[in-house]
Amino acid sequence: MKIAILTSGGDSAGMNAVIRTVVKTGILKGCEMWVVREGYEGLVRGNTEYAQTHGSATLLPSRNVSISEDGTSNLLSNLRFGDGNLLRDGACDQTDGRTLSGRYIVRVGFDDVRGWFAQGGTLIGTARSKAFRTYEGRLTAAYNLIKEGIDALVVCGGDGSLTGADIFRAEWPSLVAELRAQSRITEIQAEEHAHLKIVGLVGSIDNDMSMTDMTIGAPTALHRICEAMDNINSTAISHSRAFVLEVMGRHCGWLALLAGVAGGADFIFIPERPPKNMPWEDEMCTAIQHHREIGKRKTIVIVAEGAIDIELNPIKAEHVKEILTTRLGLDTRVTTLGHTQRGGRPCAWDRILPTLQGVEAVKALLEATPETPSYMIGIQENKIIRVPLMEAVQMTRAVAQAVSDRDFEKAMSLRDPEFVESLDGFTATSVLVKEPALPKEKRLRVAIMHMGAPAGGMNAATRTAVRYCLQQGHTPLAIQNGFPGLLDDTVIELSWLGVDSWMARGGSELGTNRTLPSIDLGAVASAFQKFSFDALMMIGGFEAFHALLILEEGRKHYPAFHIPMVHLPATISNNVPVTEFSLGSDTSLNALVDACDAIKQSASASRNRVFVVETQGGKCGYIATMGALATGASLVYTPETGITLDMLRKDVKFLKTRYNFDEKGKSEGRLVIRNEVASSVYTTEVLTNMFKEEGASLFDARSASLGHTLQGGVPSPMDRARAVRLSLKCMVFIERHHALLQAQPVKTKKAPDDSAAVITIQSSSIKWVPVQEMVKHADMKNRRGKESWWQGVTEIVEALVGRPSLK
Repeated sequence: MKIAILTSGGDSAGMNAVIRTVVKTGILKGCEMWVVREGYEGLVRGNTEYAQTHGSATLLPSRNVSISEDGTSNLLSNLRFGDGNLLRDGACDQTDGRTLSGRYIVRVGFDDVRGWFAQGGTLIGTARSKAFRTYEGRLTAAYNLIKEGIDALVVCGGDGSLTGADIFRAEWPSLVAELRAQSRITEIQAEEHAHLKIVGLVGSIDNDMSMTDMTIGAPTALHRICEAMDNINSTAISHSRAFVLEVMGRHCGWLALLAGVAGGADFIFIPERPPKNMPWEDEMCTAIQHHREIGKRKTIVIVAEGAIDIELNPIKAEHVKEILTTRLGLDTRVTTLGHTQRGGRPCAWDRILPTLQGVEAVKALLEATPETPSYMIGIQENKIIRVPLMEAVQMTRAVAQAVSDRDFEKAMSLRDPEFVESLDGFTATSVLVKEPALPKEKRLRVAIMHMGAPAGGMNAATRTAVRYCLQQGHTPLAIQNGFPGLLDDTVIELSWLGVDSWMARGGSELGTNRTLPSIDLGAVASAFQKFSFDALMMIGGFEAFHALLILEEGRKHYPAFHIPMVHLPATISNNVPVTEFSLGSDTSLNALVDACDAIKQSASASRNRVFVVETQGGKCGYIATMGALATGASLVYTPETGITLDMLRKDVKFLKTRYNFDEKGKSEGRLVIRNEVASSVYTTEVLTNMFKEEGASLFDARSASLGHTLQGGVPSPMDRARAVRLSLKCMVFIERHHALLQAQPVKTKKAPDDSAAVITIQSSSIKWVPVQEMVKHADMKNRRGKESWWQGVTEIVEALVGRPSLK
């Protein structure tokens, strides 16, 4: 099969990761791979101009391409075709005579796309094509594809781009028939290209496509916005100013909403849910005035570019500024982030998601038949999915139609559940109520504790819980320094304003350690009684899970533990059983990606250097494995698989083979990711010295230990947003189980097993798992789950560097 990939519509970070993955996966599956420059316009232009001036539409492979002697290895016969540097550098010509001028459908090899996924935007270009919107333009595009023998197309773009792809596929038989009738193609060509296979991936910073939780580029755009907000916060506090931020989102408010949640904004305007009352200015001013009355020094209002009121009148940032200035007397500034939201290096998730989706896209093409629909590759929670492309497009357009019809409830219902929950989360964390929602008899004293190592998102989850408690009328009690702090009576009540700036703070504001309640379970129970805890929320890693297990088992002897108790997983190691994500793991991956990008730059500058990078993670290899996927590492070592002498012998042979196939003088730097406890014998130092010795004249070796840098820093927007969402679910769980307990007779009150539970993300859903059930899935000795969803990712890591083909 010959597969072409194009990017269309607005650019987004992660598109290059899609191109890299699709090209490499296709070659490994035995396909020929092509890229189409300048989107659909490139399809229409084809290689006609080059053929007219040079007499041939196809260039010979680069002189340096390595062809296997027996022809069995598709990787070696498709290693490189010489245009990779031209595409990466945005150049048209090389001194050796190679050119991209007049060539828009270009064959590429495995190495031609190496290192692409660390680049923002799209290196093959994107352009809006008026010609492709016409039947004549699509007829020419079909001819250009058939001329090159291409019979499958991967399209990465927004809903308009994917709609164009589906129309192209639907018209394909008639296009082929007309080309045959015009004698522009032969009968054999018409038979061989009777059907066009198409698959779509959504590249959009707005995250505006239905039937998928996330679009490629949206996480990075959110990073850019939150970075700007974090920077603005400091100057806003200094001068007690108000800032109005305008962000992208013409028809979808996802960026504004998630930035409001993750950045701790005071008010947001999004197209799907305008302020309910008119004039909307009153609602905004009332909310912000309440914040100012209790002493808040800064005000942040976020306006999506497509924001409207309930009468469909646009809401503009300058008008919001004018209202804040004239009615509230606030010194107000407007910041329009514009195209800075599109630019820059992709974040970790915008490398991982496109990679996993790119692999699935190639599989979908290879399995496609004339009867199967065109698929869009999406994601639900943590599950890569295929959905009928046009169903997703139609639902997406239904949202815009519902907004135009002023049916805002329908518009919200058509968004994914996470969107709705995020809006609830923003309301719960931004609205300051004067009268609590619950009557006094239903109000609780909720204890909040951090456990284990610090992780990004711990403070965001605590802030959310505190503000929800105060909104409902509960009393939020912070236990400082874990169970030792509880025994020392360091329990304090938290306030709404006191946690205001916690969203962007890393580490643990409450203090955290690994001490378990078994240190003195009786004294812990006594402290529960002393402070009259009605519920306990623990935010932490494996230690928090273990502590919850001890407390649940302690119910046999201590009535004080017969209260709802929850564990919200937060650990960079992501080693809590059952759940597929923990707070802090995304922040840690981003820290690793930033460090490895810098290290790889150094390694590549030296042309032939291998860096052995040591990561944290305890006895769980999540960070090492996903970090290897996000950085394009050549090898990864984890505690789950360990390290053996035979393994190292094969790894050295692979590295030697790989360097031998590099272009002379253009060897790239390579990374080896090693978990800190992957082996007690084959340490980072041992591996580095071994690679240095065995590499001889082919490659050198150095090491770098990232250590606690993976724990610190500002939490990622994804960890913050997830913290808010999961924390609110924890509070609802606590309220529900407390109500059930209150319905029991006082003397025989007994908490059921499922009232001590862990909130987990499993595939495409969020589930509560009783702590006793969790034990069945836990490897208590190694402090990790017995099974891990990500362990299969190692195969993808190895495949994308050609390991299986270069044994």
